[in-house]
Amino acid sequence: MIDEEPVEAPTHEPPTERPARATQHAPSRVLVHTGDGKGKSSAAMGVMLRAVSAGWKVAVIQFVKSGRWRSGEEATGRALGVDWWSLGDGFTWDSTDMDRTQAIAREAWLAAAELIRAGKHRLVVLDEITYPMNWGWIDTAEVVQIVRSRPLDVSIVATGREAPTQLREVADTVTEMVSEKHAFDQGLSAMRGIEF
Repeated sequence: MIDEEPVEAPTHEPPTERPARATQHAPSRVLVHTGDGKGKSSAAMGVMLRAVSAGWKVAVIQFVKSGRWRSGEEATGRALGVDWWSLGDGFTWDSTDMDRTQAIAREAWLAAAELIRAGKHRLVVLDEITYPMNWGWIDTAEVVQIVRSRPLDVSIVATGREAPTQLREVADTVTEMVSEKHAFDQGLSAMRGIEF
């Protein structure tokens, strides 16, 4: 006879009442995906797919990943007509000229700000923008002002760890990804199809 693991008892009852319905409509949203857990960029790419399927014009600007990266998200996004810019200089620990890396991040922000102001994209994903904000390379107040004053129908998704308070405050939805367990911590390298 095989020993069976004990089955955990249910901890919740299924809901029997419908949640309250939203009564307000807004033409756009600001979402922030932050925290130390995996999935911030992946969640943003899920929003990208929803927007594309709704017929929206979408742009993704990556602030850390450089054009040397070839991710599955980028390949899919480009195939679906997403305007995609990997404008970063790569991981900072690989930088041989931090002043240049900082200047590249600043130029990426200037391009992103212009793209947002132009209002031609219904969704703009600012992937990994919190890092250059937290390092002082991009002015947080400037980012918040651009997000706050964006055209009415432009939605924004911003990702990265330790999202600044001001960015959280301007957001409609903030999701904090929490790491409980990660393959990297067990010495497993990144896997194409899962991590990139």
